[in-house]
Amino acid sequence: MIKNYIFDFGQVIVKYVPRDMAAPYAENEEDLQILTERVFDRRYWDCLDDGTMTEDEVIAAFTADLPERLRETGRTVYDHWMEHAPAITEVVELTRDIKKQGGRLYLLSNLGSCFSAKFPIVPHFRDSLTAFDGMVISGEIGIVKPDPAIYRHILDKFDLRAEECVFIDDSEKNIAGAEAMGIKGYLFDGDVPKLRKALGV
Repeated sequence: MIKNYIFDFGQVIVKYVPRDMAAPYAENEEDLQILTERVFDRRYWDCLDDGTMTEDEVIAAFTADLPERLRETGRTVYDHWMEHAPAITEVVELTRDIKKQGGRLYLLSNLGSCFSAKFPIVPHFRDSLTAFDGMVISGEIGIVKPDPAIYRHILDKFDLRAEECVFIDDSEKNIAGAEAMGIKGYLFDGDVPKLRKALGV
């Protein structure tokens, strides 16, 4: 019986679209392309996720990659990206319904260690996670999905039994990693009614 519902964050609870996050600060299409590619360069964000670079180091790295005229703008884009990653309202409503039915909610996401301190001050991020019972953020522990150790970590941290958990993520490899640990996986494709049906909520 499923008692514990473990959710990814980006593209599951909120929309993470780098171009949309940079767009409010770009004056033209050329600048938008540059800001999108360099501020959100996975070379740096992956290092945030696994804890091998600090936020200041990442900012310094992508700033150095930007044309001088866009360096201040790039920093602004980074400082405000959370404000432009809207919640997926239907999923947030689903999590609250799970909670009402007695399920327990957990977040398991590849994010930088700065996330835990920042999300409470972004209203729609905070509100989207109010029903959650706990979270594991990769940058805080230096382990990223789909490393088996991160799934073991969340099970151990919250004293969960794998067979009583379902993990919802938009990445096939992350789902495979969870299933290898005995956790039921659900590959989220954006269809919330289908997810509701699968979860029986």
